Amino acid sequence: MLGLSVGLVFLTFFLKKKTEETGTEFCYFPNCRTLKDIRSKSISYSDEINELLISQVLDSTDIDYFLNDGDVDFGKSDTKSEPCKVYFIEGIAKGKNAVLRVRNCRSEAILENILF
Repeated sequence: MLGLSVGLVFLTFFLKKKTEETGTEFCYFPNCRTLKDIRSKSISYSDEINELLISQVLDSTDIDYFLNDGDVDFGKSDTKSEPCKVYFIEGIAKGKNAVLRVRNCRSEAILENILF
């Protein structure tokens, strides 16, 4: 048991240092895997999102927050639709709770709208 404990502590520190150096991230939970998949694709904005960006109701840091730290609501999301799955990502934008709707296709992710 003592050897196993020491090995686990060593492995934890070693992997943490390795991920900080290389920028890799280990995603095992569905929320993390979904957000990582969306971030890995080219992202385009719908007309509604573009209007919010132009009028400065929304900015790139808000979108970045949703795609990195948001919570995917799998109960509302349509994960079975083809060719694009639809996800609802909950987060905070401009100090208010908001929900971002994302259409996740094979080669791109489309940010469709945001509800405050």
